Amino acid sequence: MAVESIALQVGAEIRGKVRHIGIYGALVDIGTGQDALLHISQLADNEERRFEEVAQPGSEIRAFVYKTRQDGYVALTMEKPPLIPWPTIRQGSSYSGEVIRVEDFGVFVDFGAERPGMVHVSEMSDDYVKTPGDVASVGQTVEVRVLKKNGRSRQIDLTMKSAPEDEIMRADDDDEEAVPTAMAQAFQRAMRSEPLANAPSDQQQSARLNHRAKQEEILARTLRGSQS
Repeated sequence: MAVESIALQVGAEIRGKVRHIGIYGALVDIGTGQDALLHISQLADNEERRFEEVAQPGSEIRAFVYKTRQDGYVALTMEKPPLIPWPTIRQGSSYSGEVIRVEDFGVFVDFGAERPGMVHVSEMSDDYVKTPGDVASVGQTVEVRVLKKNGRSRQIDLTMKSAPEDEIMRADDDDEEAVPTAMAQAFQRAMRSEPLANAPSDQQQSARLNHRAKQEEILARTLRGSQS
């Protein structure tokens, strides 16, 4: 019996029969008329056994749709997909999550994304927090809001503070180019330091030159620090 197309949405749970085992993984009959691929890299993260111990020709397995194509190709994974896909995570979005780790610098919260987000100690309360353990503990359910996400490192920064009334909700730019380097950040900080605004023209010119020299010095120090 053919599997309904709606069941082949990415993330859908599916059962199939292993037809062939190879060095790359397994071909699985999922009832569509075209075998799906379960690549060896798509075993569950906690799976330490050899692939042959997980699936044998003729055995039935439970997997999840990892990728599909219009030509009927289907890739499977044995790792359950996250409840909240990465593209849907936006700056300012609020979630309910569970504290899974407490560190000196903050806590990690699992809110259903592919990896936990981090709440820095300075973002754990509207009031001053001395240590993260004063506010949260492992297993506690907390309300968090996305401050930013980094597409390159897959890092999500969260806050437990109240949202400002005048906060502007804007879509998160997930482009890797949007993540400023340390050198770019130093340059931006330097650019925010304005030269003398009311000085005579010759003094303004001198101030601009000194300002440019300071920028170059900051950039040079940052570059040396990133290479050390």
